[in-house]
Amino acid sequence: MDTQTATLNGYYSDLMHRGNLRTLNHAARLSSAVLHTLGFNLGRSSKRQLAKALPPELARELTRGWRLVNIRHRKLPMSEFAKDVALHSGNTDPEYAEMATKVVFRQLKGFLDDDLRREVAKDLSPQVGAYWSEA
Repeated sequence: MDTQTATLNGYYSDLMHRGNLRTLNHAARLSSAVLHTLGFNLGRSSKRQLAKALPPELARELTRGWRLVNIRHRKLPMSEFAKDVALHSGNTDPEYAEMATKVVFRQLKGFLDDDLRREVAKDLSPQVGAYWSEA
């Protein structure tokens, strides 16, 4: 097993336990949903920097979609972010998705240095950025 696979297995295993998920596949699906939603809500520069800092598989999930910059919701409430995560993860409970998003944020921040953590928080809407910072 190579280091990247071991790193991802550890990442998904931690998500599974901290997020009270039943399987590694559920953890991967949740991670994918959070990264996809996060990618839609970051500016190009922050998204590119974050993708470089993440393992390639996670970076692909972050960058797999696009939106026009002028369509970004600069005041997106955390409840709406969580609804998007719930939609993309196949879970219909936005309250659970909000809690689970914090777990994913915490795990993602483990790959980042402090400067990039602050950059991501600053680039998100105020509510989502605060949630990122708290994670």
